Amino acid sequence: MTPHGQLAQRPANRQFPGRMVSLAMAGLLRGAIRLYQLTLAYFFVGACRFEPSCSAYAAEAVARHGALKGSWLAGRRLCRCGPWGGSGYDPVPPASAQARSPLSCHPAERA
Repeated sequence: MTPHGQLAQRPANRQFPGRMVSLAMAGLLRGAIRLYQLTLAYFFVGACRFEPSCSAYAAEAVARHGALKGSWLAGRRLCRCGPWGGSGYDPVPPASAQARSPLSCHPAERA
């Protein structure tokens, strides 16, 4: 309480609430992937033809790109893992710097 008997005003929360939801969803997805890795993946050891394995790829994609795009990348990878798909080293694509830049009211710089 302030000396005048009133509560001090709290600062306005300027964080976009959608970012918090995305972080929560990403955490839930990563937890589900980890649960799969600790339980069911034991029965499919050596079945994946890609490096890293599909579950490791999905966990990294969700951690790097967020819940929505990471799930999309993981789904695409699972579709490529079929009998007629490829094999070999297939890393998670890097996150673009432009997608993670904070929102700004300033005009964009031209190259």
